[in-house]
Amino acid sequence: MGDGTHYDVIVIGSGAGGGTLVHRLAPSGKRVLLLERGDYLPRERDNWDSTAVFVKAKYRAPEFWYDKHGREFPPEVNYYVGGNTKFYGAALFRLRPRDFGEIRHHDGVSPAWPLDYGDFEPYYTQAEHLYCVHGRHGEDPTGGPASAPYAYPPVEHEPRIQRLSDDLEKQGLHPFHLPIGVRLTQDAYGRATRTSTCIRCDRVDGFPCLVEGKSDAHVVCVDPALAHENVELVTNAHVRRLETDATGRTVTGVVAEVGGEGAARTTTYTGDIVVVSCGAVNSALLLLASANDRHPQGLANGSGVVGRHYMRHNNLALMAVSREPNDTRFQKTLALNDWYAGSDDWDYPLGGIQMLGKSDAEQIRAEAPRWAGAAAPEMPFEVLAHHAVDFWLCGEDLPHPDNRVTVDRNGAVRLALDERNNIAGLKRLRLKLQGMLGRLGMHEDHLLDHSVYLHKGMPIGATAHQAGTVRFGVDPAGSALDTYCRAHEVDNLYVVDTGFFPSIGAVNPSLTAMANALRVGDHLLERLG
Repeated sequence: MGDGTHYDVIVIGSGAGGGTLVHRLAPSGKRVLLLERGDYLPRERDNWDSTAVFVKAKYRAPEFWYDKHGREFPPEVNYYVGGNTKFYGAALFRLRPRDFGEIRHHDGVSPAWPLDYGDFEPYYTQAEHLYCVHGRHGEDPTGGPASAPYAYPPVEHEPRIQRLSDDLEKQGLHPFHLPIGVRLTQDAYGRATRTSTCIRCDRVDGFPCLVEGKSDAHVVCVDPALAHENVELVTNAHVRRLETDATGRTVTGVVAEVGGEGAARTTTYTGDIVVVSCGAVNSALLLLASANDRHPQGLANGSGVVGRHYMRHNNLALMAVSREPNDTRFQKTLALNDWYAGSDDWDYPLGGIQMLGKSDAEQIRAEAPRWAGAAAPEMPFEVLAHHAVDFWLCGEDLPHPDNRVTVDRNGAVRLALDERNNIAGLKRLRLKLQGMLGRLGMHEDHLLDHSVYLHKGMPIGATAHQAGTVRFGVDPAGSALDTYCRAHEVDNLYVVDTGFFPSIGAVNPSLTAMANALRVGDHLLERLG
């Protein structure tokens, strides 16, 4: 590598955006280079160890950012082939059709997208099939129309979650099977078959999958793409800046430190098209770090929006305590969106509820100091874990321009964030769940914050759903990218990750990033001829 080879396309980042895009481009015969900041994730027993993954954060990137007050915090980022999809929960939702329009919230307005649900729908279907999503269209009343069914049936509920679903229906609600990307083949009883890659274990959510049963970008997209001779991957390639020609209209060089700590060398790669897909924060940082005489505020940042309008959802991870034991292993099979757009006692959106992966004693032991006086004192950790039922509440936050990422002269990353941004709906959503606990077979006085899923209770550190920062739009004065995610000011530069989102809705953003990568991939293939 670095021998003067010129590429048709260089893609920086191998996650939901970059990995999916390379998979789309691979069969074309075009010469594609994929640059990944990290290496392959080690396959080891610690992949499935709660203490290693959640408590000690063994696989988290060893870096720290700073909040607006100058306080240091560890962001929830992972640099491996497959990006953050190695650790995601594989909940692969479509944005609701209403999410593409302007929505009024209690604290402000969620802006409309320049495209609508129909523009993304064919690519949602393709992404669902590519990532082996299991589900059933039509169960969720807030969902949009689908041009094809899921390629795989929903993951069957285990008995305790089936009773939860039945109890929710008795309340007049509409629980549905959570759409989840797993490489699972089920028998007539919902059990993993002998030939299934996924074994329906309790390690799906937040853990890397030791048996490659989770549909992450590495397994589903990058490895198959590398079977094509025209696709090359360089790992441990930290891209530091993009260089342009004298006009500033064309990226002419991708400058990277290759080889990792202690062996890094600077290499410049060249390609006809350069695609940045480092995640919303790091993509913005790369553009800002690439400032030059033609782009003094940062590459493609004549509008001043790069780094701004950062979003990450308003999330709560909660643990209820079931009156009866919860023997569920694969718990992440149910979701509820009845209050997504509002409720009978409030006119504004609340958000959605979905199941989390099953708590175990190690996670609960890590929470014990925070739960002092709140958890049932008569229950040992193991018993509490056996009765735990875990929920994830997700509400929309708003793209305020002052919620932004910047980098100082010393390279320190600063993330300014108003953590009270549009949280009224999420508070009401929690009260909705809490008010039903008794009718759902749970102890009414136990609904505990489960912060190991939210990076030890530091909301600003919970960057897993990061979006915004390089928004797309039709007006170059208010956006960095056009509707194909090409920079308004740089002809051969694209950004294909969740940075292009002008708003985030209240569902996990991964599937929209994947669908958009397929959409932009088709555009690039047409452009390349």
